[in-house]
Amino acid sequence: MSTVSSSREKNTETPPATTTHDELPFARRKAEDTPGHWLLARLGKKVLRPGGRHLTEKMVGALPLAGSDVVELAPGLGLTARLLLDGDPGTYTGVEEDPAAAAISAHAIGERGTVVTGNAKKTGLPDACCDVVVNEAMLTMNTDTSKGRILDEVARILRPGGHYAIHELSLTPDDISDDIAAEVRTALARSIKVNARPLTTSEWVALLAEHGLQAETVSHAEMALLHVRRVISDEGFVGTLRIGRNYLRDPDARRRVNIMWRCFHRYRRSIAAVSIIARKAPVGDA
Repeated sequence: MSTVSSSREKNTETPPATTTHDELPFARRKAEDTPGHWLLARLGKKVLRPGGRHLTEKMVGALPLAGSDVVELAPGLGLTARLLLDGDPGTYTGVEEDPAAAAISAHAIGERGTVVTGNAKKTGLPDACCDVVVNEAMLTMNTDTSKGRILDEVARILRPGGHYAIHELSLTPDDISDDIAAEVRTALARSIKVNARPLTTSEWVALLAEHGLQAETVSHAEMALLHVRRVISDEGFVGTLRIGRNYLRDPDARRRVNIMWRCFHRYRRSIAAVSIIARKAPVGDA
């Protein structure tokens, strides 16, 4: 018997999803205090990943999803959850820390999966309960200590031979100087109001290996979250118009978005998006 709830069963772990974008985490806080990703969500942006929709689709498309038990950490608005479910997994379980975001995720996936309220460092799921774990734009937002605790939890819930996929912000090039890396991290933290701690690609790969997760594929994309062409590609023409209208109507949010854009543009040669698919060693492998 599967150790996670069937993706064909009705979601019973969260209350009916009546949450709207106005009830998203920090949605009613002052724009100047709101973490950047939730500020953009408040303006109507749905794709909040550094490499955009294309890198997410590429990553999901490379995973062995059919018939697998899949866990997604911090599914947010449920975009990746729908892509994962299109791969026909045996089960899908989302673990979302914020109850409001969990309700939105549950609404997005409907009766095809389960969303539970929990922490990525301590999901509450059984040992070796899944074949695939996915998280995006989450590890970057955690301290080095928290990154390690999350990866310990991932290694615990993954079955031997299982796959772990991440889509994160990276520093580039791999030999970036410590001074520039520190400058970029400080600037990002100040602009997006989250203690962002991106790593170089080689550092991401080494960190995964420290926790028994060996990188198999690595892909990169430009970090162009706020570029107009990327927004159109991610959100479509109508979605872009909606975001633009909200941006123009909200001067406080507009000021914050402009600060983030300037930061991303200034450090465009030092930041990128990276996707890594790693594998937990099968039983008997060294």
